[in-house]
Amino acid sequence: MGIFGKGKSIKVFTGLLSTLTLTQILATNTPVKAAETVVVRFGLFAESIPVTDLKKAAETGEFPRSLDLFTRRLSEQQRRTVIRALRIRVPLNVVTISRLLNTQIGTTILNDLSTAVAREDQAGATALRGSLVLGANAPQGLSILSFIAAYPSKTLEVNLPQAFQVAGSLNNAFWRTQQFLLAINPQLDARKPNISLPFDPSEPGNAQVQVLNLSLNDQKRDRQIPVDIYWSTAATQEKPVIVYTHGMGSVRTDLRYIAEHLASHGYIFVALEHPGSNQTHTDLALKGKTRFLQPQEFLDRPRDISFVLNELERLNQTTGNPLQGKLATNNTMLIGYSFGGGTALTVAGGELQITGIRERCQNKLAISSFGETLQCVAQELPEKSYQLQDNRVKQVMALNPTASIMFGETGLTQVKIPTLIVASSADKTTPALTEQIVPFSKILSPKWLVGIIGGTHLSVKDPSATLDQAKKPNTPLTGGEIVGEQAADVRKLMKAIALAMAAQLTPEASKYAIFLTPDYAQLASTNTFPFRIVTQIPPGAVPISKQ
Repeated sequence: MGIFGKGKSIKVFTGLLSTLTLTQILATNTPVKAAETVVVRFGLFAESIPVTDLKKAAETGEFPRSLDLFTRRLSEQQRRTVIRALRIRVPLNVVTISRLLNTQIGTTILNDLSTAVAREDQAGATALRGSLVLGANAPQGLSILSFIAAYPSKTLEVNLPQAFQVAGSLNNAFWRTQQFLLAINPQLDARKPNISLPFDPSEPGNAQVQVLNLSLNDQKRDRQIPVDIYWSTAATQEKPVIVYTHGMGSVRTDLRYIAEHLASHGYIFVALEHPGSNQTHTDLALKGKTRFLQPQEFLDRPRDISFVLNELERLNQTTGNPLQGKLATNNTMLIGYSFGGGTALTVAGGELQITGIRERCQNKLAISSFGETLQCVAQELPEKSYQLQDNRVKQVMALNPTASIMFGETGLTQVKIPTLIVASSADKTTPALTEQIVPFSKILSPKWLVGIIGGTHLSVKDPSATLDQAKKPNTPLTGGEIVGEQAADVRKLMKAIALAMAAQLTPEASKYAIFLTPDYAQLASTNTFPFRIVTQIPPGAVPISKQ
């Protein structure tokens, strides 16, 4: 029909193939009849492709005339790419697929994919879940053609614009991440842990929480730093000070539910705001009044934390101050989220390796995530490396941190204190495989990796900080966030983990150690959010590699 202009053919055909490839991964049961024709619909126009012709192209490497509309403008290299796509076999285990489908993100993906497949009975999601076998019965693994052959209708009709939208929101790294996290301790799914929990660490403590608001002025750097201190009269110097560093363009109340939880258990939680990378700063940047992120911010953020610790030491000795004698600043646990997670790892001893950042960023033709884009800003710093460790920090929690580029190949080997990293499997902003899992493997100190299967980048945040997500479109880089009530299970786990980690710096460490084990992750898991906790990348898990 000639409805696609020059240059669109390859996008149309490969877009269709991509959608079919993504759809095939979600197969679970055997259908009763096979599709004979693929109908590609674009608005009022449609084209039919016989399945036999697609099979013939895969077998011979030559395209039949019936595919001329899609292939006549392709270069030889593009034609070979399409043939390779038709021949690809993806050996995914059906048990793994079934587990993924039972998570919050798996159900969301299945429903999204069903919107690209037209059915008169409106049973797209059910048909996908119940009919597509692919990996289950195909000895050579999953493939586009085996998916089409298994589809329970003579015609498989694909809405092309919708297919592009759905396919664009997923990528290979996403699937590799699901495989990896689901492969960790799979034996746990077959048994119930034989452990007895002494109490529920996600329950609030008995102390009444108070909040002290301060504005601290670092005159040497001309930095005004707002600080919220959550505390109670139950706080003592036997417990560590908890300091929180927020993400890019964010605010100090992002983890308010964790702050209140820890304070109710007698901890002092200090949430600070970084003036060069908070929401106020990015709002100005969006109006064109300042640069979005200055490279100096990679140095100023760690120095903000050291400055705040200095001020807390002063408050601890100030007569009449309600916090006098309660602030154990030499026994600090640092919690960082997203960009703040990278900041936390820096303060924990991670070395910023600028030479490596330049090599990585200048050689990348395209940046695959927002987190990588942020880290590449650091390549403008003048020195080859920076060490900004503060020895008062004795332990660190990094939630969905940026860590793939800024520490180079060896910077994280300099972290010498206990470190816990949280990775959410459906995180688009800081993809788990590259930003958390690979960096975790480089840390040599005592460590924990907490995997949230089905969680997204914002799932760990306080509900008050995610109210704007309902109107956000689902794109390859943003949107599709699981937040609010949908993420209640995630926040419950985070409260438990944060309390257990904080307790490791107290005489009650052994009492709370059970909550940092694989067995506890198993008990805390829900149908929509399977959790994982490991201290090492286990042998036999899905291989990880550099991005």
